[in-house]
Amino acid sequence: MELNNWNGTPKPEPCILEGAFTRLEPLSVERHARSLFEAASAPGAPDRFRFLFDHAPAEFEELRFWAEKAEASSDPLFFSVIDRTTGRAEGRQALMRIDRVHGVIEIGNVMWGPAMTRTRVATEAFFLMASYAFELGYRRFEWKCDNANLPSRRAAERFGFQFEGVFRQHMVIKGLNRDTAWFAMTDSDWPRLRAGFERWLHPANFDSSGQQLSKLSFDP
Repeated sequence: MELNNWNGTPKPEPCILEGAFTRLEPLSVERHARSLFEAASAPGAPDRFRFLFDHAPAEFEELRFWAEKAEASSDPLFFSVIDRTTGRAEGRQALMRIDRVHGVIEIGNVMWGPAMTRTRVATEAFFLMASYAFELGYRRFEWKCDNANLPSRRAAERFGFQFEGVFRQHMVIKGLNRDTAWFAMTDSDWPRLRAGFERWLHPANFDSSGQQLSKLSFDP
């Protein structure tokens, strides 16, 4: 593959990404901190934060302090995940390890609260971010997680990532060793994956209670 005309990629910007069920907004302390705290501290918080770099907030001020740093950051670039039905921020995610020279970018720092987990809001939140990355011209979109984080590994596989291996003793997180599982999709994978997401996210694929009629699939 010759890339003689390759000039890198623009940096992702804080912007609003609109979907049918989901909206991604640049993370804002003023607009999102309270509902993010409620999502983060909802029942199951210890499991939800087990593999994240930050801890489950016990009090609102802890979340507010974290959100102030997140809002000011450009890498990771944080977005709040808004459920368009309720208008509430039910989770957060980020574009990170942004390599404009080589066109590589990662989705990470994913915290999806129980109100959006395993729903079309979560799937569309991923789809909107992947679409944005590839529209900017990134060649490679990555997902990394602790190899022991089975829910994250399953999510990567469901979203169409290819497993590329495990980096042993890659990090120390919260005083524990992390072997990191690497997943990626490329710009050549994306047209097929995008078509699968668009089929699944079509309103006709859901019944009146929002339950899927067909599973997410990337078959032609």
